[in-house]
Amino acid sequence: MKNKKANAPLTPAVLHILLALSTKERHGYGIMKQVEADSQGKVNMGPGTLYGSLGRMLEAGLIRESDRKTDPEMDDERRVYYTISGQGRKALEAELRRYREVVAVAEEKRLSPNAFSYGI
Repeated sequence: MKNKKANAPLTPAVLHILLALSTKERHGYGIMKQVEADSQGKVNMGPGTLYGSLGRMLEAGLIRESDRKTDPEMDDERRVYYTISGQGRKALEAELRRYREVVAVAEEKRLSPNAFSYGI
């Protein structure tokens, strides 16, 4: 990811992780649960996808490990918390801008979610 342009489109997994971290620091399981909640259950990120993405995102500077180490509710010192970095916020903002532009084009063309249904 480091070699890619800073404005390059994000993968769906990276986008969901950045969205989950945009409001507060979270540990891996917390990220998975937030992604599930944000997507209304449509995205279930497994541990392989999550931790593979987190590793690449750390390397790319999109996130960093937080100094926070325990969740009082979980009381588990092994949990690693992640936080979005400044670069991650910029990448998220750029991606959301891309999405807004695509939605604007679809609205301009008067496309609706049903526009591609059979029989239309």
